[in-house]
Amino acid sequence: MSIPTDVASLQIMAHVYKRESLQSVFNKTVESLVEQVLYIDWVGIYMYENLDHKLVAASSFEDDIKWECNGELKFPITNSMKEEIGMMVVRSRQPIAFDVTDVSTLETIAAAIGQESFAN
Repeated sequence: MSIPTDVASLQIMAHVYKRESLQSVFNKTVESLVEQVLYIDWVGIYMYENLDHKLVAASSFEDDIKWECNGELKFPITNSMKEEIGMMVVRSRQPIAFDVTDVSTLETIAAAIGQESFAN
């Protein structure tokens, strides 16, 4: 079990369930994952506006390490009607950085962001 990912998850979920502002939840998500999980080097949250993907929160807007990363995971953000409304992208410079518990926890975070934040 990835303890750093779980710790970050608890911080994020507390923010989500307090029903903080949407931007605050996004910022807390990217901040917590990069600060708590040493092998996560960049996190970005994209929201869909029509056919465009808008980067609404990132651990670094200047350097997304897209070309330097060895590992990348993408998690859909869906609303309560199961429509995909965004995506959370997690990148690592380390090869084979993520394990199955990371994937499960990150899926849960993306689902919670979508369900709780867009329920209203």
